[in-house]
Amino acid sequence: MRVTGLRERKKQRTREALIRAAIELFIERGYEQTTVDEIAAAVDVSQRTFFRYFATKEDVAFALHDMIEQRFFAAVREQPPGVPPSQAMRIAIESTWNGIGASIEDTVPVRVYMRMWQTIEQTPALVAVLLRRSIDSSERLAAEIARREGVDLETDPRPRVVVAAYTGVMQAAARHWGTNAEVTVDAARERTMAYLDQLGPSLSEDWGTGRKD
Repeated sequence: MRVTGLRERKKQRTREALIRAAIELFIERGYEQTTVDEIAAAVDVSQRTFFRYFATKEDVAFALHDMIEQRFFAAVREQPPGVPPSQAMRIAIESTWNGIGASIEDTVPVRVYMRMWQTIEQTPALVAVLLRRSIDSSERLAAEIARREGVDLETDPRPRVVVAAYTGVMQAAARHWGTNAEVTVDAARERTMAYLDQLGPSLSEDWGTGRKD
């Protein structure tokens, strides 16, 4: 048991080291300019070892994102029965931002994650990957909402509709702050929650714009 535990901890340390090295290189050199060989060399392991932990270079690029997403999904599942879907997601989003450090601090400081998010938003190849992964995440979230509400995802469109609304708002907020010169957790949290605050009013019939008939 003890040997197994030591082996698992060593594997975890190697994985974290590969993530740190990759993120630092992506930020410094750019995603497309960084090779798997360079990431492996930075940790003093072989390319073969890298592929034991990550199937592709894009997988390591989104490793931190996946950690945070796991925390978000856990926060949604932890909401008590009876909490409306939109409220459950909003609480989970805020909880995830407030605890973002706990999600990744064993791997990299939060400030490094924020810089990596900028790199993702400014790299067309990674933006394309992010959009593709978002489709899968949205479907998973819709399935969880359907489970919570006791409805059939295949016949009831509401889970997908409410998830599409929330994920669309979060993506819009992320694009806004992700392309700014300076990105901080506080700014990202405030921008995300401010956008979510506008979801209801934006869907109302009357925006109060004073338009002329």
